Amino acid sequence: MHSNPVYLLPVPEFTSTWIKIYFGYCWPLHNFLKLCIQYGCYSLLRQRIDRLEDEVRENIARGMAILGPTFTLDALVECLVIGVGTMSGVRQLEIMCCFGCMSVLANYFVFMTFFPACVSLVLELSRESREGRPIWQLSHFARVLEEEENKPNPVTQRVKMIMSLGLVLVHAHSRWIADPSPQNSTADNSKVSLGLDENVSKRIEPSVSLWQFYLSKMISMDIEQVITLSLALLLAVKYIFFEQAETESTLSLKNPITSPTVTQKKVPDNCCRREPMLVRNNQRCHTVEEETGTNQERKVEVIKPLVAETDTSNKATFVVGNSSLLDISSVLATQEAEIELPREPRPNEECLQILENAEKGAKFLSDAEIIQLVNAKHIPAYKLETLMETHERGVSIRRQLLSKKLSEPSSLQYLPYRDYNYSLVMGACCENVIGYMPIPVGVAGPLCLDGKEFQVPMATTEGCLVASTNRGCRAIGLGGGASSRILADGMTRGPVVRLPRACDSAEVKAWLETPEGFTVIKEAFDSTSRFARLQKLHTSIAGRNLYIRFQSRSGDAMGMNMISKGTEKALSKLQEYFPDMQILAVSGNYCTDKKPAAINWIEGRGKSVVCEAVIPAKVVREVLKTTTEAMVEVNISKNLVGSAMAGSIGGYNAHAANVVTAIYIACGQDAAQNVGSSNCITLMEACGPANEDLYISCTMPSIEIGTVGGGTNLLPQQACLQMLGVQGACRDSPGENARQLARIVCGTVMAGELSLMAALAAGHLVKSHMIHNRSKINLQDLGTCTKKTA
Repeated sequence: MHSNPVYLLPVPEFTSTWIKIYFGYCWPLHNFLKLCIQYGCYSLLRQRIDRLEDEVRENIARGMAILGPTFTLDALVECLVIGVGTMSGVRQLEIMCCFGCMSVLANYFVFMTFFPACVSLVLELSRESREGRPIWQLSHFARVLEEEENKPNPVTQRVKMIMSLGLVLVHAHSRWIADPSPQNSTADNSKVSLGLDENVSKRIEPSVSLWQFYLSKMISMDIEQVITLSLALLLAVKYIFFEQAETESTLSLKNPITSPTVTQKKVPDNCCRREPMLVRNNQRCHTVEEETGTNQERKVEVIKPLVAETDTSNKATFVVGNSSLLDISSVLATQEAEIELPREPRPNEECLQILENAEKGAKFLSDAEIIQLVNAKHIPAYKLETLMETHERGVSIRRQLLSKKLSEPSSLQYLPYRDYNYSLVMGACCENVIGYMPIPVGVAGPLCLDGKEFQVPMATTEGCLVASTNRGCRAIGLGGGASSRILADGMTRGPVVRLPRACDSAEVKAWLETPEGFTVIKEAFDSTSRFARLQKLHTSIAGRNLYIRFQSRSGDAMGMNMISKGTEKALSKLQEYFPDMQILAVSGNYCTDKKPAAINWIEGRGKSVVCEAVIPAKVVREVLKTTTEAMVEVNISKNLVGSAMAGSIGGYNAHAANVVTAIYIACGQDAAQNVGSSNCITLMEACGPANEDLYISCTMPSIEIGTVGGGTNLLPQQACLQMLGVQGACRDSPGENARQLARIVCGTVMAGELSLMAALAAGHLVKSHMIHNRSKINLQDLGTCTKKTA
């Protein structure tokens, strides 16, 4: 058998060796014992274990429950069939069949007890060093078998049971019912062959002592038996004296001890932090190679425990953020000794007492017990992160709760959640967190804008977008760069109030438009923030309802919360002058936020930016692969006339929303605000001495953007802002970073417009997308984008 498991080969060798020592040598016995070993049963069990190696013990138990009855029946049938040979009357055949039955029983005993225990132990101890491959070369042998459930065939089982009953009857009839003379004759013959007689009662004295007899037997062994025993002894010596120290050092790396007085307790069944196989992801803070390659003088704050590594071929694994920036308490918590917890969940009353105990808390409860408390309404599901010792564990438990409610429990398998700094998310960016979404981030550039070069990050899943924008940046750079200006800077909020009569609404509107009224409202508004400064009020009446649009600068923040706070304070002040006024909503859709609106297109909102560039005719021909005349004509027909025919508001562009959204996602902005931020009008005209150069401009009156607050606090998004040099607040001139980012957005939009319009003019759009924007992966093969490349 070419692919036999190598660890089973010594079984017949040892068996025949000891038979040779104690009973003499029988030449066919060695090969006969090889035929008695069921290699298939070991491979079938190993095949089931390899399917999901992160739940080794459960898979072994499941495999034994399915395969055990079948192998028990097989062993019984084999013993009964081979046992027929013990009644043949041929001495050598009887000996072979007797030891054959013993070999089958020993093989069955090993398979049912020793083999599963050894497999479980070795796989648990060798997870870190296997890098996703089996510790033995069993996976290749297991893959030889077909991928099937190996369910017992009822027809085969019935045939075997009928055979077993028949063979039992044969044995019973031959040994106890029939005339025992054949057996007696066989015994007599054996006695004669040994030179014995029943009537002889004389005691025979041995010529040599017992130890000399067995020593002579051992000395007379064959060469292969000597080699087998020697190899076994050498391996035992090697493991005891050489590999023990290496094993202890490996275990010390897995469980580092930060203090000699600290002792660690190992959970016997690892039940305190076990997760279901559908939601577990691979986690490993430091590999053994990284530990041994770094300085031996390790500091407490950088030591992290190794978690058992599972198969990484289909697991989503990401590391987000710098561990040194994490809360030191959470880092130290992971270094504490694991707490021994009961396997079965304890009663809710006892769990609640442990949870409310200040000295114990959630870390003394297992995941199953936490889930039990959530299901019993003792713990709100949205408070899991705050009640657990780490935010990540709260996310993990919520995923376990959610998986049981989904039609496809494995849906969350490829949604990563480990190694993320959730302390920056809680209370700021998201609630009921179950993970994070990795999105590819490309770079377009350099973008030459206002005499500076910028590498622009773009997070997108649309093919050709980054490449097209990058071509536009190259064309702008070859043309000498682009110029930009900030036209206005003011975030808005438009509440709606109601008065008893329409005439009363008109009276309030008139008072707000007076210098006295504006001064009173501005003083109240400005008192709420050191950055918010009310610029103007825009009012409108619809019957008794009065809509007031507050506009104010907000520094480097996008400013919605800041302006809302000032608006609320100003309305309270307004009520003091007009007690009959009723505040219906602090946001009356007169802002307007995240909705298409002409008021944003006309009045502006956030940052209003204009950007322009001149592209030489040579660059138009060689880089953009078209002509100035063709681009001007397409721009008029598409962006101006086409959008007007569609009744568009602020949509006089080719694809400004593409670029705006990609930059917003990469830089931590509110992606929903691309609705108003993508308002843009793209103009093109011929210029230059021969009217062959291309003049292009983009005007964007409502870019809602900021560099502090919200998603800009997350580390990956901060990295993208640092690429542009606008991360955080500007100390020298508050608001300058946000304005600079708005100019970069407008300049990148112009680059994207330039490239797309050129592709349309040259007829290359469909051709390029057929080549570069088509998925080439099998949609049935999920998770290929999140495979670990290490």
